[in-house]
Amino acid sequence: MSSNMRGSERLNRAFSGIPTFLRADYCDVLSELRADVAVFGVPFDEGSPWQPGARFAPRSLREHSMRFASTGFYDIQRDQHFLTDVISQGRLVDVGDVDVLPTNVIGTHDNISTLVQMIRQRGAIPLALGGDHSVSYPLIRGIQEPVHVVQFDAHLDFAPSTHGVHFSNGQPFRHVAALEHVLSLTQVGIRSLRVRPSEVSDARQQGSHIISMAAFRQQQFIEQLRHLPAGEKCYISIDIDVLDFSLVPGCASAEPNGMRYDELRDALQVLLQRMNVIGLDLVEVNPQLDVPTGATSYLAAHLLVETLGMLFAPR
Repeated sequence: MSSNMRGSERLNRAFSGIPTFLRADYCDVLSELRADVAVFGVPFDEGSPWQPGARFAPRSLREHSMRFASTGFYDIQRDQHFLTDVISQGRLVDVGDVDVLPTNVIGTHDNISTLVQMIRQRGAIPLALGGDHSVSYPLIRGIQEPVHVVQFDAHLDFAPSTHGVHFSNGQPFRHVAALEHVLSLTQVGIRSLRVRPSEVSDARQQGSHIISMAAFRQQQFIEQLRHLPAGEKCYISIDIDVLDFSLVPGCASAEPNGMRYDELRDALQVLLQRMNVIGLDLVEVNPQLDVPTGATSYLAAHLLVETLGMLFAPR
């Protein structure tokens, strides 16, 4: 069953009402899901060995998304309206949050994968609001379709399992690369001085295409995606720390010399035009570290709104 979160003839200021993403309809029965995109939260940060708080991001991103109109947005640069009737037609819905089982990482990961499976079985694209980056492994595991994975990140997240630690936010793409249905892994924006040479070597040996921040700026992004067969299924994972340190105060893992907002947005547009995107996540926003205006949450919501605009735009 879906509930209209916009009400009838309500004013709906950004600070009022029950927050769903973009005030989309709320669907609480997945067997009745009829949408193109299903947004859901993954309020989990037990994979973060540094500073916790990313569990609060899904709620914060929803709240900041309400600053945008549910009737879409107008891009003055392109003189084009986006998402004009996507919400009203129920093509984008919010299905709530994954059931998180505190301290039970395996159980929570199973719940994440199950939710993604159910969304895909209903023919919708899952859009996950993390959470720390450890959640990308169970998210991609739940796709269960041959898929190319593109990760935007300052870090490889390809650390080996040591001291019995298997599912931290520094390890997910080692697990992702090992999944049988993952056809390729492309890691974009890598630049952290804390990336270990052994991780780079392991990632390349397992077939990862690593595009460092310097390489990203040296060549058109479309040229760097020639290894991806056009039109095939693709999953996109966005760590907010792919953006420059100065843009994301509410991120525990931020690094200098990152992408500008427009660089990331344009790269996503190239990818959306080339591939058949069937899943997406955005992770590592930490509202507890953010400035009082919630700048990082707003930037993340802004990026997702623009990405959805490009996803739903006629081709």
